[in-house]
Formats: sequence, C-alpha cells, structure tokens
Amino acid sequence: MIRPLALLSVALLLACGGDSGKNVLTVYSPHGKDLLQHYELAFERTDSTVDVQWVDMGSQEVLDRLRAEAANPQADVWFGAPAEIFERAAKEGLLEPHRPTWAASVPDEARDPQDLWYGTYLTPEVIAYNSDAVTDAEAPKDWDDVLDPKWRDRIIIRDPIASGTMRAIFGAIIARELARTGSTRAGYDWLLRLDANTKEYTLNPTILFQKLGRQEGAVTLYNMPDMAMLQVRTKMPVKWVVPTSGTPVLVEGIAIVKGARHPELAKRFYEFVTTSEALRAAANDFLRIPARTDVPADSLPAWIREAKETMKTMAVDRQLLADSLDVWMRYWDANIRNRGKRS
Repeated sequence: MIRPLALLSVALLLACGGDSGKNVLTVYSPHGKDLLQHYELAFERTDSTVDVQWVDMGSQEVLDRLRAEAANPQADVWFGAPAEIFERAAKEGLLEPHRPTWAASVPDEARDPQDLWYGTYLTPEVIAYNSDAVTDAEAPKDWDDVLDPKWRDRIIIRDPIASGTMRAIFGAIIARELARTGSTRAGYDWLLRLDANTKEYTLNPTILFQKLGRQEGAVTLYNMPDMAMLQVRTKMPVKWVVPTSGTPVLVEGIAIVKGARHPELAKRFYEFVTTSEALRAAANDFLRIPARTDVPADSLPAWIREAKETMKTMAVDRQLLADSLDVWMRYWDANIRNRGKRS
C-alpha cells in the first residue's frame, strides 16, 4: 500500500525541483539519508544544472510505487533493493536496459542478462543485539536460536512487508525449510514461533534503531551494513553475529526506470555512483561491500576483507524467491503476524 505521506513527499520534491529551474533527477532508494545525501551533493558538484532529489523508502515500497506510476513514471533511477525485487520489476517491464561500462566486472548472479539491473553492493543479513541488554555469551548465534522462549517479547523487527531486508530473511528461512521438508509448512511454523517472541514490527528502520537503542527490544534481525553504521555513527551499544549455519547475502541493485524523464542524466548518475572510487567511498564511509570484483581488495576496509573470507553464505534459489516471495509474504501477513502468542 502506498502511504499518502509518501505520495505527498514526492509531489513536494517535484514541485521544488520545478521552481529551481534545474534538471531534476529523481532517485527512489532504500539506502538511507546519509548515503543518498552524499551522492546527491557529489553528483551535483559535477553539473550545476542538475538537482538530485531522492525519496527514501523500503525496497518493496519502491516496487509498489513504480507499479502504480507505470503509466506516468516519476522516478529516473532506482538505487538499491535485493536482486529478487529487481527481477520482479524486470519481468513486469518497469526497467529500462542500460549496460554500464563495468558490466564485465560483476558475476552473472549480480546482473540481469538483458541489462535491466546490475549489482552494486553485497549485503549480508545478521542477528543484532543491544550489548548493554544482552551479553556476547547469551546472544543468539544462529537463526534457530531466536526461537528460544527466553527471547519472548525481547525481539523487535522491521515490518517485513515493506522491507527488502526482512523479506529476504523470511524468504530464505521458508526456502530452507522447503528444501528440507518439501513443504512451506515448516517455514511458516518457524515464522510463527518467531512471531511469538516478537514484541513489535516497526514501521521503518529509524524506529527500529531507536527502540533497540532504548532496549525496548534487545534482539533484531537485519543487515550488517546498517548495524555497522549504527554502531559507528551513533555509538549505540549494538553488536551482531553472522549466523553460524549461513546467511543470505543479498545483491543490491541499481536500474533506470522505464519511461524516465531524464534518461541520459539517469545513466550518468548510474555510472557515477558505481565507479571504483565511489564504491571505495561507500565501503569506507558507509560500510557497503562492493559487488564489483575488480575493486582491489587491499583498497577496502579490513572488516570487508574479513567478512568475505569468513562469512558462510546460505544457498538460496533466487528464482524461487522471485516467483514465490510475494505469495509467502501475503500468507505471513494474513495468517502469522501477531498470532504466535495465541498458538
């Protein structure tokens, strides 16, 4: 569902751009204010006639918005979301082909064969906790650990309907149980047990982070870069673990919106935020792991090199997720959300 407030924000942004007399480049993204503002200002410095305006929203919300605006596109660039969401957009004809100059520098699984989207960052999912409320020894070490009754009403989660990160985690769990048992039932049962321990599903990441910092929730499931940014930028006592059995590592993408009002400007922005220099800046300043394989490892922070060497990746059938995740999430919303404590 598209929130009226979000629609209003777009209208205001476009109105302001029109008044400026500049060429407005509109970017939809879940990447957050700090990263988006960085690239807005940096790109505008390259061309004084450009006004970059971004709308920060969840990955699924971006897809829903593009669907609603298909007849009259408002965005030029979609910057950030898991690959499976980009794949659904590609199938629905919402994206415009663009082959970047560095196309040969990402593996096949980090790009669309028709050049409709390409990978920018790799995003591991983690179990995070407030280290003032939970000791390292007692913190969950693997996905199944968060089902322990000792965590009842101590887990707080970003609402998964709008969040690409949470949809990816939930989807990976259902796919894991489907492979193990041949049925989605075990995956749904797992999510029901998680729901029993969940105190709240927050509307957006900011509320999630605030409540985790205030110990209104002690444990959450989220992505490593955002947790690392929270630790570095706010000094919040947050730590995380990569689940021992493996974790889904998302390929975050970028694409040009079909029918973009400024397609050539969109291509320039696309290339600008994905140069080796831009990816190194994203790694150092915003704790993002580059998807490009030609960025020298010794130019990246030590934590990225260590993560790549030690992280166990959960094998997930991305096509299965692209085909099934919407159905799974609708079932979760209708049959599992806020029902775990009753079972």
